[in-house]
Amino acid sequence: DAAKWSYDIERNAAGWFNNELQYYGNARLENSRVENGNLLITARREDLSTAGLPDWGGQRYSSARLFTRDKASWTYGFIEVRAKLPCGLGTWPAIWMLSTPPQSQWPDDGEIDIMEHVGFDPGVVHGTVHTGAFNHTRGNQRTAITTLPDACDTFHRYQMTWTASRISIGVDDHNYYQYSNDNSGNAEWPFESPQFLILNLAVGGDWGGQMGVNDAIFPVTLEVDY
Repeated sequence: DAAKWSYDIERNAAGWFNNELQYYGNARLENSRVENGNLLITARREDLSTAGLPDWGGQRYSSARLFTRDKASWTYGFIEVRAKLPCGLGTWPAIWMLSTPPQSQWPDDGEIDIMEHVGFDPGVVHGTVHTGAFNHTRGNQRTAITTLPDACDTFHRYQMTWTASRISIGVDDHNYYQYSNDNSGNAEWPFESPQFLILNLAVGGDWGGQMGVNDAIFPVTLEVDY
């Protein structure tokens, strides 16, 4: 629904962020489509040299990242995404949130990772909060994991509850991580302004590609029911 979602194709001079290997397509049905009531975000190993993509930078993989920026955002609330994850070495699906509009540079506005999964560690799901004081560039991001052995075989409900006092992250009504507001300031708790929702499937990257990428797995798909 273009009234609610847009394609995120923002990149930096070196390519996509986090040294990811994919090209994020803009309205390419090969990478994002609705089928049988589900949103399918598909990563492919393909030759894009003849695809007529004006901003193609030599990537050998394609995928998609969708977001609600400038169309929907929330301050506090409950978000639930029912999804089935892709597996395979080099995959990095995520359900996450960023501040809108940004007031400063990342991570000072905060980031909420409702679900991340890396293919070299199948079935281990991460929930993480990044802030100015606590983030992955410092190596001290606030995070926790839960194990779902069938995460790539069946749908689960990935959940986040956000109030003025805490952020709780869980799966299937079981909260496995909580980050509390200790009222010590914006560096620890920047979560008092709206954030938008992001769905994406990355290939490789600083985290997803730590063990390499297995080209034999493609295509792989992140399936979202709602």
